[in-house]
Amino acid sequence: MNRHRTALSVLLSAGALVAGVLTAATPSIAADTPASFRQQHTQGFWTAERMREATPLDVTAVPGAARTPVATSAVPTAVAPTAALSAASPTAFPQAGGVWTGGGAVVKTSGRVFFTMGGRTASCSGNSITSANGSTVMTAGHCVKYQGAWHTNWVFVPAYNNGSAPYGQWSATKTFATDQWAASEDMNMDVGLAVVAPLNGQTLSQAVGAQGVLFNGGYNKKMYSFGFPAAAPYDGTKLVYCSGNSGKDFLLTKDHGLGCNMTGGSSGGPWFQDFNEATGLGTQVSVNSFGYTFLPNRMYGPYLGNEAKAAYDKAQAS
Repeated sequence: MNRHRTALSVLLSAGALVAGVLTAATPSIAADTPASFRQQHTQGFWTAERMREATPLDVTAVPGAARTPVATSAVPTAVAPTAALSAASPTAFPQAGGVWTGGGAVVKTSGRVFFTMGGRTASCSGNSITSANGSTVMTAGHCVKYQGAWHTNWVFVPAYNNGSAPYGQWSATKTFATDQWAASEDMNMDVGLAVVAPLNGQTLSQAVGAQGVLFNGGYNKKMYSFGFPAAAPYDGTKLVYCSGNSGKDFLLTKDHGLGCNMTGGSSGGPWFQDFNEATGLGTQVSVNSFGYTFLPNRMYGPYLGNEAKAAYDKAQAS
């Protein structure tokens, strides 16, 4: 790679591809590209074996796509969590990456996301958030749409554990992204959402709870991030977390930055401020998005501003 061109390493997990084969450039997509997609799902497609075989890929993206300025002076908008669940034992802060052993609500609200992308099986991470429909998952934009195509067979598996789905597989009926991600895959706006169908007569939040979310909350926070990284040294079988004091990206985006060694497959996992280790509840303010190849062990996540709020409002009204 030309040393004058900086690459972003997008933490996307995709199946049966060799890292570095796929290089993303600015997609040729019309400005009026719809920011939502009615999902197609094959019943019974996601077997335990298929979930285990959704292997990670670091897809590199060359900077150059239009980056929309992020308004950080807007009035904060907060949505409270749905309910507190079981207590958890305190863990270490800061933490550069380790298996979450504390328990609590986050174990149920977070999970793995599985989908097909270009005919290949793939995975990311996601989180159940409080919403009007009680059925909304927040993830990364590239976990619902990438290189101009929407992913299909999209399911959310809360509390995923090495091929098992203790709370079931929640099939998306519709997936959403910010308008800016849908139109040009702007890394500043790498936010996606999914509305999932009820399962066994319950909505997602009734079954596993839901975390609160905050828009326009500012920078430089004490943060916890969670996800299911599947590339070495991780294997996608366990919920992993990082914690520390976040900062603002000073290079190519307006994202939050956090010291974290999570790898491919963690994309879309939640970032929390005001996270309570005893209950496992927090306020979601970002998602795992990308890392710079020349800055190892540091994760970046989009600022949830007005654009993310608009996408969330569309999803929760669906």
